[in-house]
Amino acid sequence: MEKTITLIRHGKTAGNLEKRYIGTTDEPLCLEGENEIKNRCYPQADLVFCSPLLRCRETAKLIYPESLPLVIEDLKETNFGLFEGKNYSELSSNPKYQDWIDSGGTMAFPGGESKEEASKRSLDGFWECIDFSGDAKNISLVVHGGTIMAILRHLFGGDYYSYHVENGEGYTFELSHNGIYSGLCFRSFLG
Repeated sequence: MEKTITLIRHGKTAGNLEKRYIGTTDEPLCLEGENEIKNRCYPQADLVFCSPLLRCRETAKLIYPESLPLVIEDLKETNFGLFEGKNYSELSSNPKYQDWIDSGGTMAFPGGESKEEASKRSLDGFWECIDFSGDAKNISLVVHGGTIMAILRHLFGGDYYSYHVENGEGYTFELSHNGIYSGLCFRSFLG
């Protein structure tokens, strides 16, 4: 049985508007984020999964008001450690931030996760969704940008950052009966 899987990044938060590292910070959608989600068209889903963080739960409720999303702990965003809640201008003079930049983003965030640790956890969450989904044909996951990049890099190869999406955007792809993923399609979900 083929499945259509849609990965959707949550709507905007106040921290997103200020270009802050918002990983484990559990902030709600801002009014602009809510309005953008309400004015877009998203695919139907037989089953909805989401990160436990409030911004994903609120986005899932706006997109799929008739569904109760299944919360998967491992789908949460990267723990940005000491950089959490800060933006580039606040971090630009921090030597630890410069070290992280110089590593190409490969070293762990001080006091947080590495990209590889967060990716492994995100993939564990994704496989949990697939295992749980059974005969559901259309599955949506409302998650974070880092979660989406980790899943797609693993499934389709290429550069992690090439799968970046803005808030409220995402990707759709097919899972065939033999476990092959195909048909990756960027979705802006505009109304």
